[in-house]
Amino acid sequence: MTGLPWYTSFAPERGTLPPRAWTADSDAARLPLGGDWAFRLSPAADAADTSFAGPGFDAGDWRTVTVPGHWVLQGKDGEFGGPAYTNVVYPFPVDPPHVPDENPTGDHLRRFDLPDGWPDGGGAVLRFDGVESCARVWLNGTELGWFKGSRLAHEFAVGPLLRERDNVLAVRVHQWSSGSYLEDQDQWWMPGIFRDVTLLHRPDGAPGDFFVHASYDHAAGTGELRVDCDVPGRVRVPELGVDVAAGESVTVPVEPWSAEVPRLYEGELTAGGERIGLRIGFRSVYVEDGVLKANGRRILFRGVNRHEFHPETGRALDLGTMRADVELMKRHNINAVRTSHYPPHPAFLDLCDAYGLWVIDEGDLETHGFEELGWRGNPVDDERWTPALLDRAARLVERDKNHPSVVLWSLGNECGTGAGLRATARWIRDRDPSRPVHYEGDRSCPEVDVYSRMYPPHAEVGTIGRREDEGPEHRRELPFILCEYAHAMGNGPGGLTEYQRLFETYERCQGGFVWEWIDHGLAHPVHGYGYGGDFGEELHDGNFVCDGLLFPDRTPSPGLVEYKKVIEPVRIAPGERPGTALVSNLHDVADLSSLAFVWEFLADGEAVAEGGLAVPPLTAGERVEVELPPVPAHPAGAEAVWTVRAVLAADTVWAPAGHEVAWGQLPVSAPRPLPAGSGAGPVADGGRILLGPAVLDARTGAPLSLGGLPVSAFGLDVWRAPTDNDEGAPWQPDTRWGTLWRELGLHRMQHRTDAVAVDGEGVTVRSRVAPAARDVGLAVTYRWTSDGTGVRLGVDVVPEGDWPVPLPRLGVRLGLPAALDRAQWYGGGPGEAYPDTRAAARLGIWESTVAGLQTPYVRPQENGARIGTRWLELTGPDAGVRVEGEPSFWFTARRWTHADLDAAAHRPDLVPGDTLWLNLDHALHGIGSQSCGPGVLPEHRLEAAPASFSLWFTPTGG
Repeated sequence: MTGLPWYTSFAPERGTLPPRAWTADSDAARLPLGGDWAFRLSPAADAADTSFAGPGFDAGDWRTVTVPGHWVLQGKDGEFGGPAYTNVVYPFPVDPPHVPDENPTGDHLRRFDLPDGWPDGGGAVLRFDGVESCARVWLNGTELGWFKGSRLAHEFAVGPLLRERDNVLAVRVHQWSSGSYLEDQDQWWMPGIFRDVTLLHRPDGAPGDFFVHASYDHAAGTGELRVDCDVPGRVRVPELGVDVAAGESVTVPVEPWSAEVPRLYEGELTAGGERIGLRIGFRSVYVEDGVLKANGRRILFRGVNRHEFHPETGRALDLGTMRADVELMKRHNINAVRTSHYPPHPAFLDLCDAYGLWVIDEGDLETHGFEELGWRGNPVDDERWTPALLDRAARLVERDKNHPSVVLWSLGNECGTGAGLRATARWIRDRDPSRPVHYEGDRSCPEVDVYSRMYPPHAEVGTIGRREDEGPEHRRELPFILCEYAHAMGNGPGGLTEYQRLFETYERCQGGFVWEWIDHGLAHPVHGYGYGGDFGEELHDGNFVCDGLLFPDRTPSPGLVEYKKVIEPVRIAPGERPGTALVSNLHDVADLSSLAFVWEFLADGEAVAEGGLAVPPLTAGERVEVELPPVPAHPAGAEAVWTVRAVLAADTVWAPAGHEVAWGQLPVSAPRPLPAGSGAGPVADGGRILLGPAVLDARTGAPLSLGGLPVSAFGLDVWRAPTDNDEGAPWQPDTRWGTLWRELGLHRMQHRTDAVAVDGEGVTVRSRVAPAARDVGLAVTYRWTSDGTGVRLGVDVVPEGDWPVPLPRLGVRLGLPAALDRAQWYGGGPGEAYPDTRAAARLGIWESTVAGLQTPYVRPQENGARIGTRWLELTGPDAGVRVEGEPSFWFTARRWTHADLDAAAHRPDLVPGDTLWLNLDHALHGIGSQSCGPGVLPEHRLEAAPASFSLWFTPTGG
């Protein structure tokens, strides 16, 4: 094909230097070129000529943008366009390698002087770490060349062109290029120079590249080191006594590197007049007997997928934000990252080396939009694109090859199959045979070392774990990982505990990577955080971009708190013998010497004693029964429980001493029973019935007030504002509960009172709750009794008809005055929990404002349930109410209705009203992860079935 503009050619670059290893530690001078750049935006690729790159061009009337940055996130009132979100489809016609004439083009100008002391002689390199989607570059009027590959590093030799003063760097960036067909990742499309631009001095004879080979022999306890360099040099590692020529191998006793014990040795390579710092981690990663191992031990990934994202700067991240991400991961027991779906900023991998994270480093390659076309024209199966694929693979591997944290190379994501992928895999194997190769999109697994899947249901994971899965015979010999699972969109994900037990049961199942790390909600002047469609996009995928374990501001979601608990590397459970705790070390490598164990004894939620617990420094995989102290004195009849916690014994780089790593609760005695609720009979009073502190409506039997507090809209409630996971994925229509619940009419249930019977002991109300136009319903009996101080409610529910769906919830709802703005409860907390997201709910006494009970999902939905509640007190300035349950109950309290919550598209849409809506639930339907993954497991579904429960209401002071 001829006559194509450069940005739509099949070629990946022109004029750039070969890719090489990246290092932040070198004595070579460097000049960061970030900051304010002059900027001009044109609506099309050919709307402006290239005269701006020439000497003396006057850009005085241009605007300014910050580099690194995306121009669509800068400017005023959308003057530079806006971001656009699609998951799969391309936002332009699919006609590779062509792109539309409507191709926003940003011209950038940066003037700079060389700093005082810039070395004389030698050469210089101009480095771009990331530009979307392509760039054409000039320096002092001379065109250097162009490149594609948005998340890849590109360098130009510029030494002869530099001047001491008034250098002019000009860069033209097109939003769309042929490279865009290879970058259809599930994320915002945001053009710009979004990573660092740096000028680097290179002494004459400086190395072009170097490769650190640092393997570990776990049987001998030794490491073999060889640093290859393309010019003669010397390698020194003082701590190991190493001083050898580059290219020479040496074997020495070492401590291995792992994610749990990230042992690094400081060294240096001196070559060609340049000193390059080395941070060497000795480790060997390989597949043996169908299991992925590092240093002789099986790896269990407790991982996350991580896009680079900040709500204000998009994919332009500073070092502080990257460090915050890594520290949050470590504090939440995460040990692995898949760099979905491109190589990260190179500084992120330095952090992974230092803090300790296993990394699957993924190529900047995804062609998912071709799936919509039956994969017709897929570039990875078109030989014209193969040079571009190989260029992307080389830039991935060469840049990152010296990082011990990188343990697998991933070819890319959701690209289908094709000869180009096979060629890429073979190139990677030839260049770096020390790391296994990963790719999920070809289930025949012809060129990979691990079998990888996205979102398989639990039952299938078990089948795969037993190596009973169908498919190519050689695939059953591979280790299995879930490169994506537990889709963390909105409320959820559910089912994490059940996945983790499978990983621990089957050696082949080596964990997975939750999708994903952070919600990609962009700062929005009206919505708070915007998602697809909020920036004027005609084609978008809505809030599917908000599917992270962190909210956009990096606040941990309940999903991350749950994940931390599920994957904790120490398990504390009741021992087989009374009075003991079973402590299991689930680390892959580390012993427990870095942890201290403490206990607390709770009676009805109150701590009555505490102390330290002696636990031996178990090696990885060991367990022991530990004797607990004698049961402390506590009130008779109180519910008693031990809480045992594993905390850091000393400060680490990622958390201080005392940081909690794991915990367990060991029950001693059961909760107290509710009072019988007898002794104060009902009294008729016109249209009312007086029953102890309660006033009931004589016609409906519903409470009108309690201790003077008005009560409204009491009744059985089965509805919830569907979660993203309730709404489900289109390819699973039979279990898209949100849609099926609405079709049945559960959001508009109608209530009928059949009888209100008053006897000497209390009031019995018989009613029916059912959806319009359907012949299914729920027969409900309410029984009200009192002892004069409080009032007891017994509820019996019997389904009628053939219920085709599970219920969202089953309990009672009532309206109370909004002045009741504080909650204290004894039960599970402190955060929300549902039947399949309850691992992190810890028994105790907790308190919160009503506002604090809400979980601020970017798209509002059912949230905020507290589990296992023994009692709840809601109080205001002048009055309050206490609720107790038998069995324990779930509660939610919010100042808007289910309908308000269901109708809201963004957080600011929820406006508090003058009623506090309180749900007291006997049971809830689970959450699952069906927004992209499997639905709610059968054991967590709330099927329509007979149920009985009791509640006890007592008015209290304010």
